[in-house]
Amino acid sequence: MHDQGEVTELLSAWRRGDSSAFDRLTPLVYADLRRIAHRYMAREERRVTLQPTVLVHEAYLRLAKQDRAAWQNRAHFLAVAALVMRRLLVERARRQGALKRGGAAMAVTLTDVQDPAAGRQVDLLALDQALHELGELSPRQARVVELRFFGGLTITETAKLLDLSPATVKLDWQMARAWLFETLRETRPPD
Repeated sequence: MHDQGEVTELLSAWRRGDSSAFDRLTPLVYADLRRIAHRYMAREERRVTLQPTVLVHEAYLRLAKQDRAAWQNRAHFLAVAALVMRRLLVERARRQGALKRGGAAMAVTLTDVQDPAAGRQVDLLALDQALHELGELSPRQARVVELRFFGGLTITETAKLLDLSPATVKLDWQMARAWLFETLRETRPPD
């Protein structure tokens, strides 16, 4: 584990325009980015050929363009990186689906949800749409899901990043998971 203060300092220097800070940041966060990418890839169907390394590199290229982002700390950077990875996968799924009618949509497994249905495959595009709908109903709950599920942040890290109490984050997380499962169950085609 790297000194979180060092990561925060490099993010701050990068934001101030020091492009070399981004290069020094890379080795400090690369393992974390690979961990996030592996979480995504573990949730996908086996027919998907995208490698975690490719996902990390594509996300890193997009992050490199955000040299003026107001990074708060390592957790904030990793949360944004996870969202970038999610967007890349959604874009890829949309492109694949557009190749032909009924194209190959990627699926993910909602493994972090403590529910009897946990582990079932969910279409990534359906999950993305459900998160957009949740965001319209409760932006905070949608943000908690993004940070916890996609960013892999703990309750405590999420609470600190959103300036909320851990109890509030835990409640939002539970309510959002239940809402997502119900919404995704309703949109799932009958077996």
